[in-house]
Amino acid sequence: MSHPATPPRHPRRLPGPKGARRVRRALGLLLPTLLLAACTGSPAAPRTDAVAATAVPQVTGPLCAALPTGAEPGNPSFLAGQPVDQALRWIPTLTTFEAALRTSGVLTDLPTGTGVTALAPSDDAFAATFSEDNWDDLMTRHTDQLRTLLKAHLISGTHPIADLVNAGTATTLDGVTVTVTRTGPTARLGDRADTVCADYQATNARIHIIDAVLGPLPVTADGTDHRAH
Repeated sequence: MSHPATPPRHPRRLPGPKGARRVRRALGLLLPTLLLAACTGSPAAPRTDAVAATAVPQVTGPLCAALPTGAEPGNPSFLAGQPVDQALRWIPTLTTFEAALRTSGVLTDLPTGTGVTALAPSDDAFAATFSEDNWDDLMTRHTDQLRTLLKAHLISGTHPIADLVNAGTATTLDGVTVTVTRTGPTARLGDRADTVCADYQATNARIHIIDAVLGPLPVTADGTDHRAH
């Protein structure tokens, strides 16, 4: 028994101008979807030229080798993207200086946008200068003296140590002008302190670790006190 042949299929054609308008409307709805898919698809490969152009901050001084390097938490590259108050928390030997800045609130006195350079005494430098009782007294009862002390370690603007050496002097926020000279791989500040790891970068800041406390306060440590800061 024969079956009737299947009629040939013809593509459907949209009639006249109305069909053209439907096609344009469909394409108008589809195009944003295609663009969104293109934007949210696989992430683009990192720009190697931008990565190569980003310089790794170079710190210098005899103490640098004992501080975080490479991929360790607190390494110089990581700190370069941190605000100065946060960056100081990551440098193990600056716990006393960081706590004093935080307690005194002296960083809030800085003009917005000028940046700051910190001549940051190490924990050992504070321990060699103040007795435990004297330091606790400054932190809890004599914050005006503490703020004056800290301003002796802050300079307006962000200054690499080489620029300070080239200038020969630097004026701290307490109004005192300090001489800065090169002494081999380090820099000498006045006749009291040497940089032991210079040129940490932070957001709008430079941090130079020094081995002595600046400022006018008398030395009260007698070599027997051990501060817990």
